[in-house]
This record gives sequence, structure tokens and C-alpha cells, in this order.
Amino acid sequence: MNYAFKILILSLAVTALVSGCSRSDESAVQKSENVAKAMALDDFELVPRSVFFGNPSRTQGRVSPDGTKMSFLAPVDGVLNLWVGPLGDFDAASPITQDTGSGIDSHQWAANSRTVLYIRDTGGDEDFHIYSVDLQTNETIDLTPFEKTTGQFIGSSYRHPDEYLLGINNRDQRWHDVWRVNVLTGDRKLVEQHDRFAGFVADLDLNVRLAMEPTRDGGQMVFKHQASGDWVEFFKIEKEDALSSAPVAFTGDDVNFLMIDSSGRDKAALLKVNVDTDERTVVAESDIGDISDAIVDPETNEPLAYSVNYKRTEWFGLNDTVAKDLARLGETLTGEFSVLAQTRDNRKWVVANDAPQDPLAYFAYDRDSGAIEKLFTSRPDLNGKPLNEMHPVSIRARDGLELVSYLTLPPHIDPDRDGRPDSPVPMVLDVHGGPWGRNSYGYDSWAQWLSNRGFAVLQVNFRGSTGFGKNFLNAGDRQWAADMHNDLIDAVDWAIAEGITRSDKVAIAGGSYGGYATLVGLTFTPEKFACGVDIVGPSNLVTLLQSIPPYWESFVETFAQRVGDHRSEDGQLFLRSRSPLYKADEIVRPLLIGQGANDPRVKQPESDQIVAAMQENKLPVTYVLYPDEGHGFDRPENRESFYAIMEVFLDGCLGGRSQAIRNALAGSSTQVPAGAEHVAGLTEALETFEPVVKN
Repeated sequence: MNYAFKILILSLAVTALVSGCSRSDESAVQKSENVAKAMALDDFELVPRSVFFGNPSRTQGRVSPDGTKMSFLAPVDGVLNLWVGPLGDFDAASPITQDTGSGIDSHQWAANSRTVLYIRDTGGDEDFHIYSVDLQTNETIDLTPFEKTTGQFIGSSYRHPDEYLLGINNRDQRWHDVWRVNVLTGDRKLVEQHDRFAGFVADLDLNVRLAMEPTRDGGQMVFKHQASGDWVEFFKIEKEDALSSAPVAFTGDDVNFLMIDSSGRDKAALLKVNVDTDERTVVAESDIGDISDAIVDPETNEPLAYSVNYKRTEWFGLNDTVAKDLARLGETLTGEFSVLAQTRDNRKWVVANDAPQDPLAYFAYDRDSGAIEKLFTSRPDLNGKPLNEMHPVSIRARDGLELVSYLTLPPHIDPDRDGRPDSPVPMVLDVHGGPWGRNSYGYDSWAQWLSNRGFAVLQVNFRGSTGFGKNFLNAGDRQWAADMHNDLIDAVDWAIAEGITRSDKVAIAGGSYGGYATLVGLTFTPEKFACGVDIVGPSNLVTLLQSIPPYWESFVETFAQRVGDHRSEDGQLFLRSRSPLYKADEIVRPLLIGQGANDPRVKQPESDQIVAAMQENKLPVTYVLYPDEGHGFDRPENRESFYAIMEVFLDGCLGGRSQAIRNALAGSSTQVPAGAEHVAGLTEALETFEPVVKN
């Protein structure tokens, strides 16, 4: 099924630390000290934070395999829940879950069109359980009903519409055993118990055929399953290809499987591999970038189209019929589009369209008639708001590497829309997480929110980012706080030289790796940035790697090879040399930190220790803690509260505009253990505030 295929192909960009840091109408506006710019900016509406960061009205539209029903996530009493109704008839839709905590994370249809599966954790702890809802009986079953368990989807097929292969790590948190689970009854049968494999690929009869084992040098050994039950070595994915190569899915003949592969080339290609002979056929490749997505036949997984994302996403059909479908969609839709769901007969698609000034919208596409019907917009309150264009730009790093980046400017400063302001404006360098991820063209809540506040926003694909070939990706190995940071500095210098901003008006901000990059910016280059915002960023790479979740055991060698090896004395010395904590006394600029108390990846001590070091040195730091969040802020009340604090912090640091904090903390679990006095209005807001903690 295409949804499962998409999840697998996107999982190649291993997001080791990245997570979405995933929104009360207030009329008071704090004015910038720069009166001339503030007045010009005030000609444009100050869009409320809640419009950017509150719950979407609807999201994750999916069509059922039989084409009769539509599912989506939408709020129930302010919490995202799962809804189902007739395709296109949203008035007849109703919620099938009643979550009152942090909400549903994601969902998909089972092949039987009767069952919907969804995942959720508790308070951001990432113990993701997989649930099924039977639409005929309204019964909900926890398919992974164990303590301290993180479920994984491994495989599904139209040949067995009531069954899934799931990975469950209840026996040993480090390893996911494979279970065959009936989604209607919850009955489970153990398929594969192991203590070695990082992942599996099954055929369309739900037989586990391939397994991947990490090697000590940071590569992957691919094994294939024998009729005897034994696993034998098939081929090795070398370390330099390990983040851009993996088997993905078997095709309908059960002999060939699809694979994303960068071995012997720089840009990852889509291959078809014979499991018996290892004969390899190139299905699609590009000199521009890695294959980033694919459309496959829902029943057979035969590839129908592929995309490449360099500055913008380009789709290519593998036959004339699909090429015409893609051309029709491209002519009608204005942004980046992708196929999110297909009916079993592949005649109807649900397509998402994403554009900077036209936020995410969902469409039903009928391949027979060519009709493209708009289903819904995820954030209709943004319609008519002053959203700003995102400009793809190329920046040269000091060693010549090309850094594909995206620049978003405030609405008042670029009347000719050439991507250059009439005069310099304050700028926020927004650093993506991962670091094995990337920025892309499209609607971005941070870019639109911050540019609406008067800031230019620069998003840089520094070395180590994915999608640009393995040479660019591998250039980031062991370059945390080194060349990866130099790329960010080179991008800031470019923006200053281009007249986009001034050297004293640049902030750095980001989540996860982006939070780490913020701490690096304020410690390794302490006078480069006017201030920084760190969200769930590690401060000490030794303690970060010593405390990774147990189910990341298969990823330890990747960290050792690409970041540093915390298991050796020399490795620890190296990691400490790249850790902001040990240079905390170098900080001279204000810092804002946001942390989830339940974060299993970047645990709370990573923030606690940098805050303690700054307090010991009497340096200004504001620390915001959420007891019901993990690696990012899922609850909309928590998002709105932190971004209220963040925009007032940035306004005070750079000059811009912001909504006063006032009642923005309402309904959130906000705690401020340190530094409330450094953000205007925060102390007063806390005095009349009662935290609300949910799970």
C-alpha cells in the first residue's frame, strides 16, 4: 500500500533527534523601538499566534481503500481525535476516538476498509501504542498492550486485509520482535524474535524476507530469510551509504523488492532488486538530488512515479498515464503536491497541496474523470492573511559546498518581491533538527509567524542534511560544532553581505539539533548572534549519547561513526570538545530554553545543566519547562504559551513586534524554573496562572 511505502521511503532520512516543536485573541501589541519600521509593518495585520500554532481544523485526510469513506484528524474539545465519514461529506463525519490528553499522532486505514489504525503516546514519552478501531462495532483495541512499549508498523497487504505485521519491544526494549496481529480481534502470533536487527521487510503474503543488522563500522548488513528459518548474509550497505540506502518493499511477484540505493553513485536511486539473484535494475535516478518519494500501485507496489526535491519538488511519471495525472495535478495545484492515499483500484487519490502562501490543503483526485475536488484546508483561518513568499536561494560555504536555503521576508520590506529587502531587517536563523533531515519549500509555520512579526527568516540546509546526495550528507560526519556550524555562519555572513540583515540583528533558533546549534552559536561564536532560542537541544554530547532510548540500540554505531563514540575515553574527550556545556562561560547573549520533562531523546538534564552553568556565571537565561511534553510541544496550549514567550523574547532582543503574553499561558502546563524576569510580561502572566497538565 502506498501509505506504508511512503513511511518506509521517508524513514531513510533517519531523524535521530528531530521532532516537530511540532495557538486567544489579544489586541495589545508591543511596539518596536524602531518606530519607522514598526509603523510600516503595522500596515499589515498582526496574525494571532493561535492561527499559526493552534490545532488545525482538519488534517491527515485519508480515503478508505474501497473509496467510500474519508478519515481525518480534527479537534474534539480542543484535542485532536480521529474522525470518519462518507468521502467528501464532512457534515456526516463523526469522531471515532475520544482522546482527552495530548491527542492522536497519526493514522492509516487497514486494507479491509473496516478498520482504522492510529498511534499515540502519553505526554510525549514516545511509548507509542498502536490502536485499531472497528467501524462496525465501534470497538477500540490496543494492539500493543504492554508497558514501556513502542510499536512499529512493519507490513500490510491486500492479500491479508485483516492483518498487520507489527514490531513490539515488550520483551526487550532494545529490539522489536515481529508479530502478526489481527486488527479486528487483537490476536497476536510471534513471527520473529531476535536481538540484532534494526528493521525488516516483508513480502505481500506478510512473510518476513529481509532484515537489516547494524555493523560496527556504521554500515548495515542485509540478511535474507531461508526456508529453513535461518538468516543468511545477502549484501552489505557500506557506512557511506547507510543513511541513504535501504530495502523498502517487495513487489507483487514476491521475488523483487524496491530499494533506495546510493552505492556506486552520489544521488540515491530507486532500484528493483531480485531477492534470489541480486540482479539490480535502476527504476529511477537523478543527477539533481536523491529520490525523495514515490507513488506505487496499491496492490503490487510496482512503482508508478517518483519525485526529486532539490530547491523544489519535481514529479516524474514512469508511464504515460501517470505522467498525465501528474501534469494535470501540477497545472491545477499551485504548490508542492504529494499523493497521501489511494483506493485499492488506484482510481482515486487523496492529494495534499502545500504552498508558502496557501497552507496545506487536501484534494480528491478522480483519475478516470480528471476531476480535482478540494476537500478541506487544514488552517482556514489563514485564508486572506498576509502570508509571505519563501525564496529558494543558493549559498556557497567557505569550502565551496552549495547550501540550498530558503529565505522568507516580512511583508512590508520587499514590495517588488525579488527576495531582497529594501533595507536590512532583523533576522532569525532557523536551524532544522535531525541533523539528518532538511528544510523544504512550502508553508512553514515558523517562517510565516516570524516574518509576520517583522523578522527575515533564513533556513539553511547545512552539510549533513538529506536529499542532496551522500557526499553532502557524509560531509557532516563528526562536524557537529565544526563545519556544520561554519555553514550556518557562512549563511549569516551571506545575508549580511546581501543587505538582508545587520550583523547586530541576527538571532539563532531551532529545535532538537537546531537547539544544539543554538547553544553552539552562543558558546563557540558568542558574539555572532544577538540572542538564541533552544528547544529540546542537547548541551552535552556525552550525556546525550549515554542516555539515548533503549530502542535506539541499533543506531548506536551510527552515532559513534557520525557524531563521536561515547564508549571510549578518546571519544568522550572529542564529544566534550563539541559540547556547549563546557563553554557555557563564553555566553554573553540572552538565551531562551524550552524543554519537555518527558523527552526520551534529549532528556531534561540536558537543559538543566546548561541553565545551572549560566546561573552560576550570572548570565541571562530563561528556562521554560513542560511536565506533560516530550521531544517538542504537542499540546496546542503548550505551543501557544512557548511561542508567546519566544516572540516577546525576540522582540526585546531584535526589535520587531509581538502580542503581549497576558493570557497566552491559559490551559498550558508552563513552568518557568529560571529567568521569567528577562521576558517582558512573563512574571505578571505567571502570577495569575494555574498550570494544566495532561497526558
